Amino acid sequence: MTIVDQVHAAARRTGLELRGLKALHHAGMIEGGSPQVVAGSLKALRAYGSFGSVSRIAALRHGDRPAIVDGRGSISFAELDRQVDRLANAFRDRGLGAGAKVGILCRNHRAALLIAFAGARAGSTVVYLNTGFSARQAKEVSEREGVALLFHDPEFADVVAGIDLAQGTVACATEPGQEDGLGELVASGADHPVEPGETGRIVLLTSGTTGTPKGAPRPDPRGFISPGAVLERMPMKAAEATVIGPPVFHGTGLLIAVISMGLGSTLILRPRFDAETLLDDVAEHRATAVCLVPIMLQRILALGSEAIASKDLSSLRCVFTAGSQLPADVSRRAQEELGDVIYNLYGSTEVALATMATPQDVHEAPTSVGRPLLGTRIRILDEQRRDVPPGVTGTIFVGNVMPFEGYTGGGGKEIVDGLLATGDVGHFDEQGRLYIDGRDDEMIVSGGENVFPREVEELLATHPAIADAAAVGVEDPDFGQRLRAFVVLREGHELTAEEVQAFVKDNLARYKVPRDVLILDELPRNPTGKVLKRQLVELPAEA
Repeated sequence: MTIVDQVHAAARRTGLELRGLKALHHAGMIEGGSPQVVAGSLKALRAYGSFGSVSRIAALRHGDRPAIVDGRGSISFAELDRQVDRLANAFRDRGLGAGAKVGILCRNHRAALLIAFAGARAGSTVVYLNTGFSARQAKEVSEREGVALLFHDPEFADVVAGIDLAQGTVACATEPGQEDGLGELVASGADHPVEPGETGRIVLLTSGTTGTPKGAPRPDPRGFISPGAVLERMPMKAAEATVIGPPVFHGTGLLIAVISMGLGSTLILRPRFDAETLLDDVAEHRATAVCLVPIMLQRILALGSEAIASKDLSSLRCVFTAGSQLPADVSRRAQEELGDVIYNLYGSTEVALATMATPQDVHEAPTSVGRPLLGTRIRILDEQRRDVPPGVTGTIFVGNVMPFEGYTGGGGKEIVDGLLATGDVGHFDEQGRLYIDGRDDEMIVSGGENVFPREVEELLATHPAIADAAAVGVEDPDFGQRLRAFVVLREGHELTAEEVQAFVKDNLARYKVPRDVLILDELPRNPTGKVLKRQLVELPAEA
């Protein structure tokens, strides 16, 4: 890179940081405050990084406000930050500082964030494990990632029983009266601010829909661009309330949880998602933001218009969705029921933030995932890795300020000009909106024609009798591959396989009609809502 290129890159970065700063100020994350509060916030950022300083900055500005409401009641920002310091000091005392690995196997409650903030502040690497893991998977991932100490909910005692770690396992109480090894560890830590040192890291795991989940470490996102990218697009404000639906071990839940806490907003956490309970939480706490994965939004809509209308949801401004495909028909129906509140993020564990569709995008281009976010570059490339024009499908490559560093077990993804392959194929329209046409490994060639299952899934979601749908490619002796569709019917509706095929034939090209249609009670999904298509492929055609 020449000196001129370096100057241009520095100027661009400065411009992005200023835009991010402006978005944070507009949202109320950094506005106002006494000189002491401002100085304390800057000191915390320098000492602990963006992640490790979240609870400190919120405590300085919103100390008495509830930080988290969960099964144990509520905890203020001031008390949460005090516990973060004590736990981080306890980590240091046990040799769990820089380079050490701490694991979390917890559902949504305060421990899942307290431990992560403390690890970041102590310099540890924090590994979030999936609560859907079997004992074998938990053992395999813990050993591969080098976890020294594993925190877990009491319900997972049997899952962790066979894991032999250097510092063992610790139970975390999820409700009053339970064994609370985490509480004992917090109490053992020195009650003073943690001495600055190396900043810790967070390792999220890939969804694992096609194999054992991989660890994807993420460097601390210093600066204002990453939170600014979300707050520039989504109208979240300071000192409000946010209800988190997905598990915080998933990037979707963790992202919105951290941004909300940075704003001094109260997090409402439940160990398991329930559609009606979530709406009750919105009404009770006057929540302005809700974080969901698409299947959760579908289950809210399944409650019906009357049930939704019976809840006071007038405070709601943002329904943030991410983590898997949001069918266009679902986003449209959601805005009919909830108002113009849908904000749909496209990204992944590896590329982090890519694009976001706003309520206006839902109205104007419901099948798009919106435009690139602040600080993000996206290119659509053909097989020779040349740019393609708008309207032409190619492989999606993304680059931003949170670069993927490769999987912890080795390996990575293709990189072109500093941009990472997402594994998806898609296209831009003339207005700069991105459309996801499918996974590059899901496209099938049937009788010489290219078919993307996603297009069929989008169509099936619009049928009034279909509650959920998926499509996969399977081997065919005559055509090489053929499409097989799986549908879940809405309660009280009937539909035959032939009627499903006729519906597709009336709306898409003949070669996109699924040769097989299976009616299921439900689609297999992982804890973050992604359809486990490998399991669908293994089902017999007459299932």
